[in-house]
Amino acid sequence: MLSYRHAFHAGNHGDVLKHAVLARVLAYLVEKERPLLYLDTHAGAGLYDLRQGQARKTCEAAQGIGRLWGETTLPALLRPYRAVLGIHNPGRTLCRYPGSPLIARQILRPADRAVCHERHPTDYPLLVIALEDDRRFQVLRQDGWAGLCAQLPPRERRGLVLIDPSYEQDADYRAVPDALREALRRFPTGVYLLWYPLLGSAQSVRMVQAILALGVPKTLRVELTVAAPRHRPGLSGSGLLLINPPWMLEVELREALPWLAQRLGDSDPIWRLDWVAG
Repeated sequence: MLSYRHAFHAGNHGDVLKHAVLARVLAYLVEKERPLLYLDTHAGAGLYDLRQGQARKTCEAAQGIGRLWGETTLPALLRPYRAVLGIHNPGRTLCRYPGSPLIARQILRPADRAVCHERHPTDYPLLVIALEDDRRFQVLRQDGWAGLCAQLPPRERRGLVLIDPSYEQDADYRAVPDALREALRRFPTGVYLLWYPLLGSAQSVRMVQAILALGVPKTLRVELTVAAPRHRPGLSGSGLLLINPPWMLEVELREALPWLAQRLGDSDPIWRLDWVAG
């Protein structure tokens, strides 16, 4: 089933949390001299035009990044993310939203390498076009679950893995713990960033419990709920599991989460930050 298109949701509050943390982690990782691998299991189309098509119809960006675009003073966590957005939107108007591959593209160095998986027949060629002039990036029309372990361990022995499936099927929730089990067996020292939706159901809770049962190394959980499900239909919040995160990230998250909750929340916003392993 390949009906999911991220263009409908580009720039929403879930993207803000996910991509702000992604950009900050990458910025930390490139401070060390040795090259690294960036691995994206579900990469999407790369770049989204917020003025037309699916993004304009749903207007989810207006309730996400649109609420932050005019801010002049940002917490440290959000600064690399905002810098990438500025590259794609040099004027005052927010027109384009970069997905995870294009965020990584701006932060990675010449010696770094990236592998992006995307199976959707429409999004795959768009991603190829977005990255075709960058030799650091390999774009594969391949199942992200199969491709994940095929790339590990990386020859660089350093890397960040972003796991961000659509969760449009129950099978996605079951696939994540199985994929992580094998990935951690092959590459236990890697940094893993797993995004998941908060939809008012027990699926995410069960998935996180199954992951913790694997005996994962140090793992930081981040959740941001912008409204009670009864106040905002659909995605009311999202979460991240960060395995082997950079050591200063917790401090920056503790500063940024209440700031994000205040600006992205409609009613009863809730944020959560805790170590669930290690």
